[in-house]
Amino acid sequence: VALSGLSSEVAERFCAARRAAGHTDRVTVRALDPLLGYLRGLGVAPPASSPAPAGPVEELLASFWRYLEHERGLVPAAARGYVDKVRPFVARFDGPDGLELWRVDVAEVRGFVVEACPRLGRRAAQLTVVALRSLLRFLHLEGVLELSLAGAVPSVAGWRLSELPKRLEAGEVDALLESCDGSTVIGLRDLAILTVLARLGLRAGEVAALSLEDIDWRAGELVVRGKGARFERLPLPHDVGEAIVGYLRDGRPATAQDRAVFVRVRAPHHRLSPGGVTFVVATAARRAGLGQIHAHRLRHTAASELLRCGATLGEVGQVLRHRRVASTAIYAKADREALRQIARPWPGAVQ
Repeated sequence: VALSGLSSEVAERFCAARRAAGHTDRVTVRALDPLLGYLRGLGVAPPASSPAPAGPVEELLASFWRYLEHERGLVPAAARGYVDKVRPFVARFDGPDGLELWRVDVAEVRGFVVEACPRLGRRAAQLTVVALRSLLRFLHLEGVLELSLAGAVPSVAGWRLSELPKRLEAGEVDALLESCDGSTVIGLRDLAILTVLARLGLRAGEVAALSLEDIDWRAGELVVRGKGARFERLPLPHDVGEAIVGYLRDGRPATAQDRAVFVRVRAPHHRLSPGGVTFVVATAARRAGLGQIHAHRLRHTAASELLRCGATLGEVGQVLRHRRVASTAIYAKADREALRQIARPWPGAVQ
């Protein structure tokens, strides 16, 4: 096949043939994305084509996806999550003559929630009901439903500030950093990523989004691209700067495909994804014998350390770039020394 013939359809046929032959690697189009993306970037392979929706369920979900992106302003990843959550609900009405959406009523809506949510975690269940409400509003706006049934979707029980933020102790953070081999390219990159996460409390997506232009070395500041397309500046601590410089000088490949600070180790050297940042943390945690740890644990650790050093909740919220004070309030329970000053003896307890 000529390079100009490497279409999405050809890639799918190639993967289908490998699956039929019993192979277990390179059996999905996603596995070919790095190669196809590189060839498309050079202009020698045709651009990716979106497959036509197959069946009435997928046609409706494709329209819902466009509504989420164009009317509601959701990013593609969030829109995909909404669509995936409501696909089982729409499939319930797939009949021999098409979608039987005239059967959608309060009982069907509540029956789906009661059936689907008990198998899910709290966050996944909450996303499911939010996506379902959005779908029902969409169907009402499209004239499919005479009345909006969004109000019929029950809420998922969830209490804010009911848990303690999980953090790492100082010795565990040190073990995490020491698990990185500074003599290798991977070790230098992982050490820089872990240092940024532990000291600045950035999210995995914010670390992945860092570009070389975001670092102001003269001012000692870092521009963070946060949620909601917000740009904010944070001070660049000395140890964070040293870790980044070590990676940029001796670890970042000269063949990097863009201006991202952190890139993939294997070619093509594109920007590291948020999932890749999370994988770096999880791998380092296993090396250090700390079990399963996600990147957000280091954000909680940075906030707790700021409190321990005397920062106020307002200052912690500024570093974490919270929009609401309520988002930072959960860390009040992590300041044990301050809580001891207001704690009262338990009635009947032995002194």
